[in-house]
Amino acid sequence: MDIQKGDYVTRISYNHDTVFKVLNIQNGIYYLKGADVRLYADSPLEDLQKVITEEDREDYTERVKELLLLDRDEFFYLPGKILHFDGDSDYLNRCLDFYKKTGVKAIGKNIKESELPKCIDKYLREVKPDIVIITGHDAYYKKKGDEHDSKNYQNSLNFIHSVVNARNYESSHEKLVIIAGACQSNYEELIKAGANYASSPKRVNIHALDPAIIAVAVALTKRSEAIDLLQLLERTKYGRDGMGGIMGNGVMYVGYPRR
Repeated sequence: MDIQKGDYVTRISYNHDTVFKVLNIQNGIYYLKGADVRLYADSPLEDLQKVITEEDREDYTERVKELLLLDRDEFFYLPGKILHFDGDSDYLNRCLDFYKKTGVKAIGKNIKESELPKCIDKYLREVKPDIVIITGHDAYYKKKGDEHDSKNYQNSLNFIHSVVNARNYESSHEKLVIIAGACQSNYEELIKAGANYASSPKRVNIHALDPAIIAVAVALTKRSEAIDLLQLLERTKYGRDGMGGIMGNGVMYVGYPRR
């Protein structure tokens, strides 16, 4: 089978569970990145099957559609502003497109996970967001040891340090909503560090848009309205296995009258 750089493939040994894009080929090894899931992998040619689609076709705005139905006859709305940090430019652009479709203001920054703790305070002061997303790539290396030790992860420590610095900027969970983590991240430690929502309770991979789905839902919920946490998590691709968090309110202001 002729598989080239840029093609989309699945892995036979994993029952074709994930669509990947071929990033590179070296010494017979194919280096892959998830088309939808925030995941890197590698594989020999014999375990790959070429596919046509580059990503799943679900319209993810459907997961927040009822939040977009605002009564615009008499009231006006000021949704929360999102600052999205992402270590992967492809996933960042996909999230920014999602924000645009939902009408929520968002600013995106493509910054390496290891560099973010050093500069997050600068961007928070510059943008003054209501919601900040700290994501990119992560992985739990089971061979290294205990899943509760953040040193056994690809980027969980970088995410944790970024969350701590964000909380030093704004200590209130109500004034700054933090959504942190990526595939298989150390969920418990991210919550302890100060995140409102984080991945991954079951150390599973998450969809590229999972953090963005939560951010949009929070941005479009009134400040006076409590968020149904269980319902919110079910809006994401992998539900409570992939994302978790603490109970809280939305961040949207509602005004009257509308002109």
